[in-house]
Amino acid sequence: MPKVFTSNTQKIGEIGENEAVKFLMKHGFVVKDRNYTKKWGEIDIVAEKDSKIYFIEVKSVSVIGNNFRPEENMHPWKLQRLARAIQTYILSKNLDGREWQVDLLVVYLNLKDKNSEIKVVSDIIL
Repeated sequence: MPKVFTSNTQKIGEIGENEAVKFLMKHGFVVKDRNYTKKWGEIDIVAEKDSKIYFIEVKSVSVIGNNFRPEENMHPWKLQRLARAIQTYILSKNLDGREWQVDLLVVYLNLKDKNSEIKVVSDIIL
């Protein structure tokens, strides 16, 4: 069944996450999970590379060249919800003791030309 989007923002987010997955796989990551959701938070992408677990937050924007910086949209309450989701994920998958980090992928989409640019912000502190 095709995915039904309730808003253009959701569509942009889905396209951005798909681009992020392609980017990660191209750079040697193995995607383990997508959209891990609990009532207290969500993890966009869980990936692994070199035995390290990466919790990836994806921020997508469909306009390149303006002053909007999606990474500035990582509010403290959003980070707190992400931290709770990560704790739950680690416990539910028996990953306690494994090395992990949180990264942000900012996906700039050019829908007209059907390409994207991705900026990586590594090792975000929760």
